[in-house]
Amino acid sequence: MSIVSFLLFLLIAGICAIIADAVVPGRIPGGFLVAIVVGVIGAWLGAAIFGTIGPSLAGVALIPTILGSAILVFLLSLLSGVIARR
Repeated sequence: MSIVSFLLFLLIAGICAIIADAVVPGRIPGGFLVAIVVGVIGAWLGAAIFGTIGPSLAGVALIPTILGSAILVFLLSLLSGVIARR
């Protein structure tokens, strides 16, 4: 994997996380860098749960990445709500 393909992977994962953030109630705590981390973890989580279905861009299966990121955003928003209440 070259550095350009790795940077493109990070960009696509971040965009998928932002899409998931728009769909799921709750917010990603942080900016685009946190969205990239959520996207990368969401890509791994989505591939583990859903496989590599749907279209792929720069080695990122888009549908599982968005779904995995949505699950992660939902869990992060629940966790941040619990922490904020304490």
